[in-house]
Amino acid sequence: MCAAGRRWGRRQRALLWAVLLAAWEAAWGQLRYSVPEEMPKGSFVGDVAKDLRLQLPEISDNAVRVVSKGRMQYFAVHGKTGHLVTAERIDREQLCERVQQCVLRCELIVEGEMRFYEIEVEITDINDNEPSFREAEKELKVSETTAPGSRFPLREAQDPDSGRNSLQSYELSGDEHFSLAVQAGPGGDQRPELVLAKALDREEAAFHELVLRAMDGGNPARTGTARIRVTVLDANDNAPVFSQAEYTVHVPEDVPVGSVLVTVTATDADEGLNGQVKYSFHKISDRASELFNLDSETGEITLKNALDFEEISSHEVEVQTHDGGELFDTAKVIITVTDVNDNAPEILVQSALSAISEDSPTGTVVALLHVQDLDSAANGVVRCSLDGNVPFRLQSSHGSYYSVVTARELDREQVSEYNVTVRAADGGSPSLQSSAVLALRVLDVNDNAPVFAEERYSARLAENNAAGALVLTVRATDADWGQNARVRYRLAEGRVRGAPLSSYVSVQAETGALYALRSLDYEQLRELQLCVRAEDGGAPALSSNVSVRLQIVDENDNAPQVLYPPAAAAAAAWSGVELAPRRSEAGALVAKVVAVDADAGQNAWLSYELAKATEPGLFRVGLHSGEVRTARSPLARDAARHSLVVLVRDHGRPALSATATLSVVLAESVAELLAELGSAAHEAAAPGEPAASLTRWLVLAVAAVSCLFVAFLLLLLALRLRRCHRQQLLPPDSGASRGVPVSHFVGIDGVRAFLQSYSHDVSLTADSRKSHLRFSAASCCDTLPARPPPDEPAPLLGDEDPAGALPSDPASVSILLKIY
Repeated sequence: MCAAGRRWGRRQRALLWAVLLAAWEAAWGQLRYSVPEEMPKGSFVGDVAKDLRLQLPEISDNAVRVVSKGRMQYFAVHGKTGHLVTAERIDREQLCERVQQCVLRCELIVEGEMRFYEIEVEITDINDNEPSFREAEKELKVSETTAPGSRFPLREAQDPDSGRNSLQSYELSGDEHFSLAVQAGPGGDQRPELVLAKALDREEAAFHELVLRAMDGGNPARTGTARIRVTVLDANDNAPVFSQAEYTVHVPEDVPVGSVLVTVTATDADEGLNGQVKYSFHKISDRASELFNLDSETGEITLKNALDFEEISSHEVEVQTHDGGELFDTAKVIITVTDVNDNAPEILVQSALSAISEDSPTGTVVALLHVQDLDSAANGVVRCSLDGNVPFRLQSSHGSYYSVVTARELDREQVSEYNVTVRAADGGSPSLQSSAVLALRVLDVNDNAPVFAEERYSARLAENNAAGALVLTVRATDADWGQNARVRYRLAEGRVRGAPLSSYVSVQAETGALYALRSLDYEQLRELQLCVRAEDGGAPALSSNVSVRLQIVDENDNAPQVLYPPAAAAAAAWSGVELAPRRSEAGALVAKVVAVDADAGQNAWLSYELAKATEPGLFRVGLHSGEVRTARSPLARDAARHSLVVLVRDHGRPALSATATLSVVLAESVAELLAELGSAAHEAAAPGEPAASLTRWLVLAVAAVSCLFVAFLLLLLALRLRRCHRQQLLPPDSGASRGVPVSHFVGIDGVRAFLQSYSHDVSLTADSRKSHLRFSAASCCDTLPARPPPDEPAPLLGDEDPAGALPSDPASVSILLKIY
């Protein structure tokens, strides 16, 4: 009962250890499988897809692969099933010579996850090799005086298999004089010895033929044989003796071929032929026999082929010496190979990205590397680094794996691609190095808005342009690439004079060319302020704005417009008549022609000249003022009525002009004035109209003038009262805008005319012949104030300051009739 309990406790502990081992392997991502050797290519090893919970689409897309340590790849993953299969036929004896447990290690790389899993596959032995003797026939010389029970070592058989499939036993057959004894060596190997069972008699039998058979433990068992020929000799009583029972030597792996590694020596106390010794290998492996050579005469062991520490680091052989009488002695020779730094580190890129987005976060894995050095100790210690100032760093993973990760943010606009050089150096002296280059392209992200070539744009466009005329071209660039750098232009919304901005101008989406959609008029629109937006093709799109100022340039497209005398004056010969006394002196003001030009600048500068006159030398016109003055004093012979044509011309190119017609009457008295007016009216009347109506019209005219004069006085009085009231409400200097500056030119924006007024004192007596007409000195204004912009209504006369709208002297705008 107690024994059963102890057995159950051991089973529980074994189960617990198994669970802990499985948990440890799962935690480290390690799988273990086993497969017999010599399996054909494609044989099943294990179901890694199930064990690692991998999805079959990942495997079929070549996102999972197996990398074996070493130059030969023994395993692969089946793309359809996810099974781990053999990629080559595996010979355990070739891979794991003199090793009891043969384990091959590999890594399973998952590309998408940048992860790896370690896999260990144990190669189990099969009985595919029979025991074999190095010498199929051996000749042994034994003296007839040899005592029974003497032992003679025989060459061991070699079986590359392991475990039960290796060499298990020997058998001897053929003669009753000899028997077989098997001794256990220090390493547990079996050493056959030939035992003399019965005394020899050379005269009875000079030779004995024996067969030695070696058998392994396989099922079925395999055997190997060797023939032994024993020659019976005369007596030899001293055997050779080695100077050392064991020779140990350390040699570097780069020792030259042909070098003497060690010399074994043996001596024999006999003389003659029995004292001469020879040397031979008694026990040596196949690989050692390819590397070493033993001189049978001198005992020198020399190197036949180059050593390789990474292949086999230690060799053990047995050397036998025998004399002429076939007495012998054995010694062990251990040759230890020391490592030399003859292998540079090897960098294997297990998985790598070819492109990475520039907005990838810091720490993004771009490559998975496996670094190894076949050397040992300090020669196999590897240090890895990255060349140059690159935004990446190395991060050590499990074992000899390294990850290349981003160390800071990437910017494609500064560097669009990287060639990252990974360098590995070992700890040898001198150090050996190797490198690998990772080519990485940085993918663009829309992180840059378009940038205009100028901070603001301005252009000038002459008015009356053709519809569709090119105004200017705006240009913006985007530092991004591809679709993210494709810039398109459009107008920002706005309104001009109540109409959409898009009805005035448009911008070409691809080129940024700005076009005028209609003919523009400077007199209506002086400038356009608009905003152009540049937008890239990213998602989401980025944009930037720039202001554009479009100035309309004036052209001379408006002729001067005559405000006084009005054009209606031509309808009646007696209306719009200017009066001048015959006794006027030279330079006396007769009238003033007032004109404006809707253009601006030089196109609105006006000049006046007398184009036509009834009496050419009697009157002259001021070039810039438009004032009509007498050039000389009127003579008695001069006609009473004069017609003057004044030409008004601007300074544009080409110049535009207009004409004004004035009628001037020279009179000494009111009666003469009325007579001239009546004559003019008579001439203008229709042929059938009676002449008696002329007097009636003249009386009506005088009455109308008198009524107008009285109304004007009342208006002037009201304006004076209003001015006084405003001066009480406003400070004295608040009328800064009063008055009109005197200039020889018309204002740039056009003008609002202030007609020149004249004051006349008319004296009438009972005798109209003694009546006289006196003209007062009148002030004049050379220029006109600027008119308001065309898009603003002109203020009415009543809305302006009366002091600024009227002359300071009331008499200068009135006609006073005094009758004596």
